[in-house]
Amino acid sequence: MSNISSITQFLLLAFADTRELQLLHFWLFLGIYLAALLGNGLVIPAVACNHRLHTPMYFFLLNLSLIDLGSLSNTVPKSMANSLWDTRAISYTGCAAQVFLFVFLMATEFYLLTIMAYDRYVAICKPLHYGTLLGSRACVHMAAAAWGSGFFYAVLHTANTFSLPLCKGNAVDQFFCEIPQILKLCCSEAYLREVGLIVVTVFVGFGCFVFIVVSYVQIFRAVLRIPSQQGQHKAFSMCLPPLAVVSLFVMPAMFAYLKPPSISSPSLDLLVAVLYSVVPPVVNPFIYSMRNQELKDTLSKIIQ
Repeated sequence: MSNISSITQFLLLAFADTRELQLLHFWLFLGIYLAALLGNGLVIPAVACNHRLHTPMYFFLLNLSLIDLGSLSNTVPKSMANSLWDTRAISYTGCAAQVFLFVFLMATEFYLLTIMAYDRYVAICKPLHYGTLLGSRACVHMAAAAWGSGFFYAVLHTANTFSLPLCKGNAVDQFFCEIPQILKLCCSEAYLREVGLIVVTVFVGFGCFVFIVVSYVQIFRAVLRIPSQQGQHKAFSMCLPPLAVVSLFVMPAMFAYLKPPSISSPSLDLLVAVLYSVVPPVVNPFIYSMRNQELKDTLSKIIQ
């Protein structure tokens, strides 16, 4: 029986067994990673350099781009390196660091999306109170709360997960170190403590999700009362991108952590993980830039 002290490395899931498919995975992930670097790398200086974009919405968008860059850099390069060098190994310390950064950034992103929904709600439903409710100090405090809460959850989950005894080998059925897959390696019933912590976290996340849904319901009701079609179009263009981001991120993540073991399979788990960990960081900057004329104009000036 192996335990936590005898395991020095984990073996990640390989995307393919043949060398050709491994190289195909490497080039595919390289293209995705470069697209994310380009998109988020343009949004950050665009918001930072244009004083007209120094508003709460763009401040939160800048934070979102930073999170997306960090979360994708945490998982994709290691998977690419494993395919390129035909290996599956990741050190024990590297796996723990991956879990910590992944939970930290994903939790922070979810809280930030909740704040962004509140920002849109106040902007459209309570425009006269926008400057009071979302002043510069309030925005900084809300962003700091999102980052701090994510850090707290990351410390809690990482310390709890890696304190559990491991009795079922070191092969992780995922392309990065994911908590549900690590729990499958734990001794019988020893993982229930972390499962309970995940359930509590999911309830908190569900509360945020309900808040997001209620906020957008109120927003859409207010938008439909706008007399001009141009005003409705502008309001929808401001609200639909965050809603699309929430759908891309939340649904697959909740399925990954709450699905019963009976419907679990390596291919399904891999698909779900790619949907909630790889796709949102890539599409987020393009969703926002394509739907926002001010940001598009600033990006075109930067490119020129």
